[in-house]
Amino acid sequence: MNPRNSTPALLALALGYFSLGTISLAVVGLNAPVGKSLHVAPASVGLLVTVFALTFAISAPSAPALLKGMDRKKVLLLGLGLLTVGGVASAVAPNYDVMVATRVLGALGAGIFGPASSAAGAAIVAPERRHRALATVFAGMTAASVLGVPLASFLGSTLSWRPALAGVSALSLVALVLVAVLVPEIPAGEPPTAAAYRAALRTPGALPTVTTTLLFMAAQFTVYAVAGAYLAARFGASAGMVSMTLMAFGVLGVLGNGLAPRVSEKLGGTRTITLSLTGLAVALAALIVVPKVAVVGLLLFAAWAFFSQMYQAPQQARLIHILPAHPGLILALNASALYLGMSLGSLLGSTFLSPVGATLMPALALGLLALAFGTHLASGRSSRTTETPAPAPAAQPVPARS
Repeated sequence: MNPRNSTPALLALALGYFSLGTISLAVVGLNAPVGKSLHVAPASVGLLVTVFALTFAISAPSAPALLKGMDRKKVLLLGLGLLTVGGVASAVAPNYDVMVATRVLGALGAGIFGPASSAAGAAIVAPERRHRALATVFAGMTAASVLGVPLASFLGSTLSWRPALAGVSALSLVALVLVAVLVPEIPAGEPPTAAAYRAALRTPGALPTVTTTLLFMAAQFTVYAVAGAYLAARFGASAGMVSMTLMAFGVLGVLGNGLAPRVSEKLGGTRTITLSLTGLAVALAALIVVPKVAVVGLLLFAAWAFFSQMYQAPQQARLIHILPAHPGLILALNASALYLGMSLGSLLGSTFLSPVGATLMPALALGLLALAFGTHLASGRSSRTTETPAPAPAAQPVPARS
């Protein structure tokens, strides 16, 4: 098929992932106004991220079984619909308890859409283009960190937090319309069962690969979740420098995600992931020993982002290769692990920043990353099919609409 035919559909899926990432993290940039309006402490507003992440982690692997037999395009639309409704409801929530309920609703939609979007992106292209397709789709999540959260923060400071949340929710509505128009019908495939989940985790390489994602994200969020406080304490960074550092993190992350397919084509998925883990380890180790200069912290955060964002696309491609009969199922497990890792890292960062101190915080992250290296090596030993995978049951890609 013509590769360009799939591009509009992939970009529509990427916009959906962008709205997902922005809605999930928007309250980070709106912490103060949301807390003041709903009369709760900043820590309680921070818990709204945790509520979203944990709900996503539970719903992502559950959705394929509960929605068995449903066309994958309808699954995508259902997920975006719930995400939109949850986001709009958050914007008009009268109190904190209602706000928590709306976050759960939105996260249910995110858990449905996220893994399904990756599976759809892989299904509408030829097998040799899966790395690029997955990178395109997941670029939406990467872009949310550089554009989405600052956008929500800007709208919150100029219009107040309720219009800001309504505005970012409008993005998911736009994504819903574009997915409805541009993404082709995609057969549901064989519905997963409890036995299928057990079999998936017993598939050689699957469990250590998913565990690598959990540990990889936990290592990052141990520092990233408290980035503002960390940068101020470790490098004496001002509020402006913190914003610049996070912006550089997002920009270099987008670049790393964009280059990942080319690197994977030359090195293979397994070696690309090894490179990603190694680059992140070097950046974290350097954060422990470099002098207290804010610009040095900015450069190391940028290097961290570049290497870390090379991880997701080849990892998702490896999982599809490991379990081609159930791509949605295995990607859902991986997405669940991703958000569990974010929750675990955020908890560790918030808990240990004060007692451990900013200088040694990356050491805690390095410990988790060492475990991720171990599970990554174990995944390579237990599965030799990731670099030359067997073809999936559906050998031909689903034609995308022109």
